[in-house]
Amino acid sequence: MPHAPVPAPRRRSVLVPLSAALALATGMGTWYAPAGGDHLTALAPNPAPGSVAAAKSLHLPWPTEGQASVEVEGIGSLGTRGEQRPVPIASVTKIMTAYVILRDHPMRAGAPGASITADEQAANESYSSVETTAPVLAGRTYTQRLLLELMMVPSGNNIARLLARWGAGGERAFVKKMNETAAALGMDRTTYTGVSGMETSTRSTATDQLKLARAAMKDPAFREIVATRTVEAPGADVTFRNTNKLLGRDGVIGLKTGSSTPAGGNLVWASTQKIAGTPRLILGVVLHQRAGTTPTEGSAAAHEAGRALITEIRATLPDALSRASRT
Repeated sequence: MPHAPVPAPRRRSVLVPLSAALALATGMGTWYAPAGGDHLTALAPNPAPGSVAAAKSLHLPWPTEGQASVEVEGIGSLGTRGEQRPVPIASVTKIMTAYVILRDHPMRAGAPGASITADEQAANESYSSVETTAPVLAGRTYTQRLLLELMMVPSGNNIARLLARWGAGGERAFVKKMNETAAALGMDRTTYTGVSGMETSTRSTATDQLKLARAAMKDPAFREIVATRTVEAPGADVTFRNTNKLLGRDGVIGLKTGSSTPAGGNLVWASTQKIAGTPRLILGVVLHQRAGTTPTEGSAAAHEAGRALITEIRATLPDALSRASRT
């Protein structure tokens, strides 16, 4: 994302973690979600008879350009639109950066994680007129969680590079890890050439990014970070709002935006919806909206495309599955 973020007027941070919204049942590959109070209910690992066909029968408002893909945890794909050819994904790249960091340096939900000292490069890159950054001071120690928030919430490119140097000793070594991880996840049309998304040579598809979103959202710490609405940069007296404008509405609990002139507008989103009394996780990806225009125009188009899909799915999927269960 090439434009510098606009600070929110308030100075104090208001962090809104995804408190127990979706916790993974380890070793089972099954999502768990709150069924009321402090009790948890397991989601069925296999879809009910007829539910897949019912889900795919929905008439969704797919974007008329670019590409998109949507799935529902425990049910399956709701469809894919657009040619799945690799396109630049801008700051959506940071999903993989965060995923690799948290895989190699795990954090418990709510925990600060490791202590990381900002280097001169990260500090020097803190303010830029050509890319999004977040201010850090050289020699100052920050928590792993805060740095991940500064990377994911305002999309700080300098923070992504700092985390890569910390996580692998250098950015090139970290990019190698990103590509190895993509291959392991079956993302066979994805190539990472940087950790922030500034490089137009970092390319992927909606279906590949959906695979990554599915894996990343299994981590409770990751889910908390992408559900954070604002984050404060210590010592800079500035609070950043999450670039995901859908967050907190229509069940949206994440995930990541990305926009540039070559990439257009991109949005990976996660939403929840109760279906037959059971919360389900809905994941979607919209890429390459209004490419060739301004990042602002592309971002607005991606948000609108995502909002339209989320609204329609939440309005029609429960009834479609209810009808399918009665037949």
